[in-house]
Amino acid sequence: MGTAITLIVLVLLVVGGAVYYAKARAAANQRRLDDAKADARRWVERLGGQVLNLSGNDTPSQQAMADAAERYNAAGSQMEQAQTEEQAKLVTATALEGLYYVRAARTAMGMDPGPELPADAERDRAGAVTEHRTVDVEGRTYEASPEPGSNTPHYYPGGRVAGRPVPQGWYSEPWWKPALVAGAWGLGSMFLFGAMFSGMAGIPDAQAWESGYDAGQQDAVEGGGDAGDGGGDMGGDMGGGDMGDMGGGMDFGGF
Repeated sequence: MGTAITLIVLVLLVVGGAVYYAKARAAANQRRLDDAKADARRWVERLGGQVLNLSGNDTPSQQAMADAAERYNAAGSQMEQAQTEEQAKLVTATALEGLYYVRAARTAMGMDPGPELPADAERDRAGAVTEHRTVDVEGRTYEASPEPGSNTPHYYPGGRVAGRPVPQGWYSEPWWKPALVAGAWGLGSMFLFGAMFSGMAGIPDAQAWESGYDAGQQDAVEGGGDAGDGGGDMGGDMGGGDMGDMGGGMDFGGF
């Protein structure tokens, strides 16, 4: 009898502990979700304030504000559906991208762009247009520039599209959008990238780009593989790892 009671008590303790652990874990997850949603809501509201109160005065600034408004609407839709911490962080990323477009619009209008936005490792690694280029690819003319202009009204804040880096800069047309929509690059994309960015500092060559590498990353990976032949793997993951979250909670100041 005593043994049976002991077993029952042990079972109750185990079950009770499991229930307590499950509730504590659920509560912790909910707190993280609430915090992530609050952070996302803050960025969405700041983006909304800019979208509703700032209008472009020329083609580049108007286009940048149109892109910012698109991100604002997307972030709002994502917020309504966010049920996990990861989904809430995606809302933040979308809103921040919209604010990058706002900064571009303000710059195009000769205004103070405002305080810096949180750094983003993918944008930093994608590089930036450093000189004006005009190229012809398959009978079509493309331009890229570090500055807005009548021929380069389309801004991109930099980052990865369908697994490949797209440099920050102003372009004659949004050549990355088909890949953004389809989730894959077309057959001629490598030729366009090579023609537009060949030899530009901080931007990968066409072959490295086609493989999804950032500038210098392919050499690092290949170097790590050679070193591994000498006795043990000495960094085969070099250049391919995640550089972490670089300040997603920064304040946007005056915006």
